[in-house]
Amino acid sequence: MLAPPPLSLYVHVPWCVRKCPYCDFNSHEQRGEPPFEAYVDALLADLDSDLPLVWGRTVQSVFFGGGTPSLMPAASLERFLQGASSRLRFAPGCEITLEANPGTAEHGRFESYLAAGINRLSFGVQSFDDGCLQRLGRIHDSAEAERAVKLAQDAGFDNINLDLMYALPGQDLAMAATDLERAFALQPAHISHYQLTLEPNTVFAARPPAGIPGEDAGWDMQEHCQAMLADAGYRQYEVSAYARPGRECAHNLNYWTYGDYLGIGAGAHGKITMGHDQSVLRRWKLKHPARYMAAAGGEAVIGGDERVEPERRPFEFMLNALRLVGGFTLASFEARTGIAAADIEPQLQAAVDNGWLVRDAGRVVPTESGRRFTNDVVSLFLAD
Repeated sequence: MLAPPPLSLYVHVPWCVRKCPYCDFNSHEQRGEPPFEAYVDALLADLDSDLPLVWGRTVQSVFFGGGTPSLMPAASLERFLQGASSRLRFAPGCEITLEANPGTAEHGRFESYLAAGINRLSFGVQSFDDGCLQRLGRIHDSAEAERAVKLAQDAGFDNINLDLMYALPGQDLAMAATDLERAFALQPAHISHYQLTLEPNTVFAARPPAGIPGEDAGWDMQEHCQAMLADAGYRQYEVSAYARPGRECAHNLNYWTYGDYLGIGAGAHGKITMGHDQSVLRRWKLKHPARYMAAAGGEAVIGGDERVEPERRPFEFMLNALRLVGGFTLASFEARTGIAAADIEPQLQAAVDNGWLVRDAGRVVPTESGRRFTNDVVSLFLAD
C-alpha cells in the first residue's frame, strides 16, 4: 500500500537579471520590472486549483526557486505566504527557503524577508574568485557575495546555505580549496558543493568554455574538498550537500526520500501520492510566465499530467534515495512506492555483488564506489 509521505510546496519565480550560460532552469531575463503582484495572484489561483490533490495534509517545507526569487519584493512574498498558509496547514517551524542572488542584495531587504516569514536563505555564490565568476556569467563579484551573506546574518538569518561549484573554467585544485576557505569564514549552516556540468540546451553546451578541468582533475577537487568540508564540521548527507549538525535542508531531503510536493508557478513540477486510487501523479505547469499568468486558476495552466506506473517507481525512488549518504530503509521504499521489497531483490543483490550497495538490518546504503557510479546503480532499476 502507498502511504502518503511528507508534503512540501515548491514555488517557482521565473525572472532573473541575466540568464547564466550554464543554467537550464526555467528562467527569463527581466525586461523592466516583472509583474510581481499579478504573479502572486496567479500563484494563489494556481494553488487553489491544486488544493484538491492534498486536502487535509500538512506542508513541511516551502521553497522559492527560480530564476531569482530574491528579486520579488518582500511584501509580495508575504502576501503569497499568508494566502498559502490560509489554504494549507503549515507545520510548526516549517522551513521556508528563498534562493537569493548576491548581486541583488540591498540593505534592509533581508530584514523584510525575515518579517515576511522566510527563515532560510540559499545564496547562489558559485565561487569567490572574480575571474571564475566572470567566466560563469554571474552578475556579482566576491566582495558582493560576502557582503550579502553578512547583511543577511546581521538581519537575523542563521540558517544560510551557500551554493559553490567546482571544476570551473580556468580553475585548479588550489582555487577550489580557496573558495571553500572563504565560505567557511562566513560560517554558513549549509554548503551545497557540486561540479559544473554542461546541461543540454544551454549556452555552455552549445559553446563549451575553454579551460574546464578534465575528469581526473575534477575528481581530485571533489575528494580534496570533501575532506576540507568534513574537517570544518560539515557532514555530507547527500552527493552535493553538507551541513552543520541538524541543519540539513528539509525541503531537499523530502525530494531525495521520494516525498510529495506541490509545484506552483511557471514551469513548476509537482509529485503527489494519490491515496484513493493508489497512484503517483506528476504534474507540471506552463513554462512561459505570460502564458502561465493568463491561464492560472484553470486547467489550461497544466503543462502535463502523468501517472507514474508501478514498474517505473523503483527507478524514480532510487534516482533520489541513492543520492543520500545514509541510504534508505526497505520499509520506506515499500511505503513510498507501494511495491514489495522482494520485487527488487535481484537488482539489489546485483548492486551488492558489484560493491555498490551494502545492506544491514533493513537499510540499504551506497558505498563510496556506489556514490561514484550512481548512474550505473540506478540503471539497474529501470523497467524492462
